[in-house]
Amino acid sequence: MYAIVTTGGKQYKVAKGDIIDVEKLDAQPGDKVALDVLMLNNGKETIVDAAALADKKVSCEVLDQFKGEKVLVFKLKKRKRYHRTKGHRQNLTKLQVTELPE
Repeated sequence: MYAIVTTGGKQYKVAKGDIIDVEKLDAQPGDKVALDVLMLNNGKETIVDAAALADKKVSCEVLDQFKGEKVLVFKLKKRKRYHRTKGHRQNLTKLQVTELPE
């Protein structure tokens, strides 16, 4: 049994007990959050109807708030003596899936 959920403009395939890293959510460690379901597979059938999934949510528990790995951005204009290096670390939230809808 698994589900496709959406948060932060991205989609994730999750099953019960999975731990995923998503864009930062406004929640503290230990809080419960509910994610929207786009697709649900219970082993026998797959549900993709938006009307049937409108009231279904995947329950998750917030484990941690942290920063991701540093991503380097390098700009260069050849033969013009222009180059810039910049780094970025995205704020992330670690979630554990506790319950899938039936």
